[in-house]
Amino acid sequence: MGLAKLAATYFILLGIGFIYLYPVIYMIITSFMSPDDLVDPAVTWIPTQIYFGNFIKAYNVLDFFRSFINSLYLSLGPAVLQTLSAAIIGYALARFDFPLKKIWLILIIATFIIPSQVTLVPRYMMFHSYKFINTPLPSFIPAIFGQGIKSTIFILIFYQFFRGYPKSFDEAAELDGAGKFRIFCKIALPMALPALVVSILFSFVWYWNETAQSGLYFGSAIRTLPMKLGSFADQYKRIYVKTDAHTLNSLNEAISMAGTFLSIIPLLIMYIALQRQFVEGVERSGITGE
Repeated sequence: MGLAKLAATYFILLGIGFIYLYPVIYMIITSFMSPDDLVDPAVTWIPTQIYFGNFIKAYNVLDFFRSFINSLYLSLGPAVLQTLSAAIIGYALARFDFPLKKIWLILIIATFIIPSQVTLVPRYMMFHSYKFINTPLPSFIPAIFGQGIKSTIFILIFYQFFRGYPKSFDEAAELDGAGKFRIFCKIALPMALPALVVSILFSFVWYWNETAQSGLYFGSAIRTLPMKLGSFADQYKRIYVKTDAHTLNSLNEAISMAGTFLSIIPLLIMYIALQRQFVEGVERSGITGE
């Protein structure tokens, strides 16, 4: 590849990367701007000082620590349970022959085609009849039975993965006296580590950002960070503007961006920490079509 073509390739990649990263960069820079910087037309990108007052206000408005614990509990738990159930279902479909197997696979795919909004009201009525509303159970129970958020995708990922690795491993373990469950736990799951990483990460992010079902099932009993962020303006007015009408305490773009930044910091930290495993998992789990 010539130098000019290489430079053009990097230029295009940097341009595409900047388009995707611009909202994040703008959010971070704006969140550190002081009220004076916001009204100063000379300040566009680089603030004149690093101002942490926006984060202090956003932290209080979001009730960050309690909301973070709720978000972590309602994201990590269902993500792990959904991954395990998807792995078990995918392994069963790939390894065992049973009546109506193809029909079951078609029905599983159909659950992905049907919009989640269609089943939202029936699920609410079912959970309400069991007195599960305003408890974490509406998030955990579907995940246990392979009906969590986008569970079908992960079932198909595991199904394709387990179809791909040699059956000779299972047969050798059976000759050594291992049962089906032990083979799954000791051989299949360790080999499916790339798919497990992808499933847990994607599940965690989707559960973390979910607000529609959470607002319906939990109401005001359990509030996550994204739910708090959805009512950020109202919460801010009740805490600050109502007690002090000074213009410096009025809600501005920098405070809103600080609240948004705080709500995604856990996701950014998780991705940075697991970036290598995530990329390897995507490449090896079959998502890329390889």
